[in-house]
Amino acid sequence: MIDVNQLEFGLETFGDIVANADGSLQSAGESLRQIVREGQLADQYGLDVFGIGEHHRPDYSVSSPETVLAATAAVTQHIKLASAVTVLSSDDPVRVYERFATLDGLSNGRAQVMLGRGSFTESFPLFGYDLTDYDDLFNEKLALYDQLRTEKPVTWSGKFRASLTNQDVYPKTATGELETYIGIGGSPESIIRAAKIGYKVIIAIIGGRADRFKPYIKLYHEAAKKFNQPAYPIAVHSHGFIADDQDEALTVAYQNIKANFDRIGLTRGWAPMSHEQFDRETKYGSFYVGTPTVVAQRIAMTIETLGLGRFDLVYGAGNQTAAQRERMIELYATQVIPQVKTILQAKQVTTK
Repeated sequence: MIDVNQLEFGLETFGDIVANADGSLQSAGESLRQIVREGQLADQYGLDVFGIGEHHRPDYSVSSPETVLAATAAVTQHIKLASAVTVLSSDDPVRVYERFATLDGLSNGRAQVMLGRGSFTESFPLFGYDLTDYDDLFNEKLALYDQLRTEKPVTWSGKFRASLTNQDVYPKTATGELETYIGIGGSPESIIRAAKIGYKVIIAIIGGRADRFKPYIKLYHEAAKKFNQPAYPIAVHSHGFIADDQDEALTVAYQNIKANFDRIGLTRGWAPMSHEQFDRETKYGSFYVGTPTVVAQRIAMTIETLGLGRFDLVYGAGNQTAAQRERMIELYATQVIPQVKTILQAKQVTTK
């Protein structure tokens, strides 16, 4: 049974370049400052988590999430500040831990790390890594990060970085450990690994029906039990757009999400997104698009179906305007989330 009082709701942005009202695009710097403004709004509206992605491409403004999160920390008070995700495979685990421990200190304990392999690969050649080592890089670096999160001296050796001998890492966090999630794209092996070493999990559902992930969640709980690890509440993130009018929401979302997915698809061999595909995703799949009532009904169904403890809405895909993004944040916080909780509470009453 879902504990509605313990549910968390977050927002995530991948740092898409913001559009001006006339259709021109803002500079990267303007987009970065707009993201900080949005994090401030999310905090003011009482959201639980604000996440920022890492990309190294011209269509995104954020290559250093922790830097933008640190700026956001200075203008917020309560909201957790997360990467979404940190591409651990092409980074140094020591530097990752140091940067987020620094963010944790600046934000008074609100830093949260999401570690992932990275669905984009631009960072690998940029930082001198070979994509043929894709799996080995993540596995080795996660093993080192797992030792670092104990915040005790580390002795370690591996293939891709210099060895450590009884080495301490600073600064330390107030609690003695950074809150860490592993981002999962749908690999059973990834689910089992996260459960085996006792990590929280956030599943990226960017297409298709959410209920297809039920077996993965079951596998996570079974693996956690097998390895005598805690089974944490599962988190999910998916794309969406909310507006006061249904037609406006669908028009803006189709224009921007399609452009975003088609641009990425050029490098991955995807066919351009059709209107039929978009319609399927908004009605049955993993695009949460529409008025607050429509979106709330679909999010509530996903939370109930998967037994989630947290739902993050990925906003701003494509080149939406600042006004569209800010209104969406307001609607999500003030109308969607209360309706989701009401729907779930009502279902629990009727099933007792």
